[in-house]
Amino acid sequence: MDIKYTPQGWMIYSVIACYLVAFIAAIARRLKLANAVYILGFIIAVAAFVYRWIDVKHVPLQNLFEVFLCLGMLIYPLTIFSRRFLRIASGPAGCADMLIGAIVLFPAGFVFSAEPQQLPPALQCWLFAPHVAVYMISYMIMAKATFLAMAQLAGRKPDPNHNLLPYEDATYRMICIGFPFLTLGLILGSWWGKLAWGDYWGWDPKELWSLVSWLVYVGYFHFRYMFGKKYAKANSWWAIAGMAAIIITLLWVNLSRLFPGLHNYAS
Repeated sequence: MDIKYTPQGWMIYSVIACYLVAFIAAIARRLKLANAVYILGFIIAVAAFVYRWIDVKHVPLQNLFEVFLCLGMLIYPLTIFSRRFLRIASGPAGCADMLIGAIVLFPAGFVFSAEPQQLPPALQCWLFAPHVAVYMISYMIMAKATFLAMAQLAGRKPDPNHNLLPYEDATYRMICIGFPFLTLGLILGSWWGKLAWGDYWGWDPKELWSLVSWLVYVGYFHFRYMFGKKYAKANSWWAIAGMAAIIITLLWVNLSRLFPGLHNYAS
């Protein structure tokens, strides 16, 4: 476990603490307190990301520490967007989102090294930041969809007093929004590969698993189109399988020695 006794580390731990306190307060129906602490956590998360950007002097999306730091910052805007525009909330005050935020920040706070690194030549390309950023947005959207799918499998129902979508419909709507980002990430990655390595597709393990993730969600759309809500639990399992493929793409491919490739700089 890599505990960070630095200003960067203390900011990360403060955000995790805020998200967890907000989660507990939401479960206890102290919604004003939960929202206030959630907003505070988001503000500190933004400050931590900006601090890292200034410290390393490039967009902090190079390695897994920086990626998880970014993911922890994205969850609050997603909560607000989905609640206000999509009629989607995962629990009181979005408590599941607060838990997601704490979970994705844990690797940044306790697992991965925060040692600054120089950008390798392949990352000194203007496509680096948009390619990684759209993937991070898609991953957080799909993570929220996964929690909604789990709630559906558990037989949970949203609060009837807030005109929210049922969890199966909410899962579908979130995946509909996340899938274009996932597709754009794949396209930008191919374009970047052409500029950096001379080919659109290099059969790199990370490229392959990114394609697998995309195909799983294609399968989800096809299955739901064919059967609708007739097999609602199967739809939810498809959504969870997509998140499993994303986790393999993000973590196992980078960290496992079974998958050496062009993207191992991210570990």
